[in-house]
Amino acid sequence: MALNPRMTDWVGQRVWLVGASSGIGRATAHALHAQGAQVIVSARDGAALDDFVTQHPGAQAAVLDVTDAPAVNSVAQALFAQSALDTVVYCAGHYRAMTADRPDLPGLLRHNQVNYLGALHVLDAVLPKLLAQPEGRRGHISLMASVAGYRGLLNSLAYGPTKAALINLAETLYLDLHGQGVGVSLINPGFVETPLTAQNDFKMPALISPAQAAEAILQGWACGQFEIHFPRRFTFWMKVLRCLPCTAYFALTRRLKSS
Repeated sequence: MALNPRMTDWVGQRVWLVGASSGIGRATAHALHAQGAQVIVSARDGAALDDFVTQHPGAQAAVLDVTDAPAVNSVAQALFAQSALDTVVYCAGHYRAMTADRPDLPGLLRHNQVNYLGALHVLDAVLPKLLAQPEGRRGHISLMASVAGYRGLLNSLAYGPTKAALINLAETLYLDLHGQGVGVSLINPGFVETPLTAQNDFKMPALISPAQAAEAILQGWACGQFEIHFPRRFTFWMKVLRCLPCTAYFALTRRLKSS
């Protein structure tokens, strides 16, 4: 059952991807451009954005630090002044492994600022504008969280809670906005080969490429899904773990930690 309008025809659709200088965001921007979308890419890395625009004629770049709320609002206002936005994708992310026996408060706060508060800054800037667009063209918001937000995980003291917050946020947004004509989707990747996961010093099960991730995202939008999770051969088991009682889940994770 489709929980959102199916998005299959991207020709002429204006899509703003926040956090698109590398990884899944950049690959998704590439895939949308190939489908005929008018792509706007944002991130802090201006050189990477310029490189994307050079390789994708017609694309637009807007350098942006998502932790700077006034800057986010300024960029959003400028984009809406040009024309309506059809889809806004928040895929900015920050990751460093961290455990509770070696906490780093600045690091914890940095994760929160980029992964969660940055999303709030974008929502604050775009939601009033989307709701003011004509009925039938109020657009779609997509938030990129992670299966790391399903449950507490090893080495995920800083990262996991921010992704759990995004999952809850997306569900609440859907409840609040679906009846007002704004689509909302949640993207929960497993392991994808990106600059963030390159930090991991362990074998990542079911690792896929950013291009494969982008393909899964577009397929999810085309099916009208609310939660788009991939690769399913991995995320299926993460969903099983999500349903385990705490006694079983903690026993299993302790076993994994000691192995």
